[in-house]
Amino acid sequence: MATDETRMYKTFIISIVMVIALILSGMFFAISIVTRQLIEEEVVIHARALFDSILLTREWNARHGGVYVEKKEGVESNPYLENPDIKTIDGKIYTKRNPAMMTRKISEYSERKGLFKFHLSSLTPVNPNNRPDEFEGKTLNLFKKGVKEVFREEQINNRTFFRYMAPLDVKEECLTCHVKLGYKLGAVRGGISISFDIEDIRSKVKSYTFFIILFGIVTALLLAALIYFFMWKLIKKISRMRQHLEDMSITDMLTGIFNRRYVMSRFIEEFKKAKRLARGLSCIMIDMDHFKDINDKYGHLVGDAALREVSGRIKNAVRIYDVPGRYGGEEFLIVLPDTDLADAAALAERIRLRVKDISAEDVSITISLGVTCLQEKDNSVDDMIKKADTALYQAKAAGRDRVEWLTA
Repeated sequence: MATDETRMYKTFIISIVMVIALILSGMFFAISIVTRQLIEEEVVIHARALFDSILLTREWNARHGGVYVEKKEGVESNPYLENPDIKTIDGKIYTKRNPAMMTRKISEYSERKGLFKFHLSSLTPVNPNNRPDEFEGKTLNLFKKGVKEVFREEQINNRTFFRYMAPLDVKEECLTCHVKLGYKLGAVRGGISISFDIEDIRSKVKSYTFFIILFGIVTALLLAALIYFFMWKLIKKISRMRQHLEDMSITDMLTGIFNRRYVMSRFIEEFKKAKRLARGLSCIMIDMDHFKDINDKYGHLVGDAALREVSGRIKNAVRIYDVPGRYGGEEFLIVLPDTDLADAAALAERIRLRVKDISAEDVSITISLGVTCLQEKDNSVDDMIKKADTALYQAKAAGRDRVEWLTA
């Protein structure tokens, strides 16, 4: 019974701990996913900001009809512009940088700094440098279907790059240079792609995810261990209290042996078992001789001590599976499973002799005992108790301090 209860408690605690651990693990896993998503969203926001920045720069350039830079060593004229160069009165030559050329130059400068890369591309480029790569070509076709932006990650030279692309709409300032090419206001003529290295960011995301999950697992395990520890202590206390209450419910408080209710319930169980399996069953009815005189002469405290002493001698004399109990007042009943009449009578005699050896404050204590065993005609425990009680009456009538038995 105790083993089943312990197993039940352990199963309950482990179930609770596992549920809590799973909930916490799920929470930390969700946090790691949200954190990853937030970082990825920040990357997209960063790409959009770069696109908007270059777009504003291009618009500013277009509104001013392009900008001129001094034609120094390494600075070449744009071959796709008509009369791109001008000469000042001081003899210096300046060449025009339109939005497309400026975008390419900013990209080259940024790439040398290891920051990011812009690339202007079109499905029908005027400049061969503006031919789209695979990603840009697929994206430009999506722009025709109304897609507003496309982004993805790519592996380039064993490093991870984030690629973002958005369309370029033809604005009024663009028509100044491109009206001859058939550009129409609001049409999508190409797009700008942005690429930047996110290998370090990915490494940080992996590290953050790893530490979040590790922290979640460790936290869940520690919390689960604490919950298991405290719940197990609580359940052990509850179990001890329950066991104590159960013991109290079946124990006679004065003598420490079983009470009448428990003895009778066990007597009924053993009676049914003996009947079903055709086994032996005996019982002993015991009564303390002249117990009223002990109370009257020495007081109830001495009488209670005598009851406890007799109970102790009875308890120490029986087997572990026998059922001794206080039947009422100074009477005791012992149920003896798998025991015939001869063995029961022998035990009764040993108990009588042990009780007779008690010496407390010059009080002489003796007991009378009635023994009986199960017979085929017995229909209930009441029949056996009645026979044991008759044998006990015979023992008292014969002078007390003796054992009598009755079968029929």
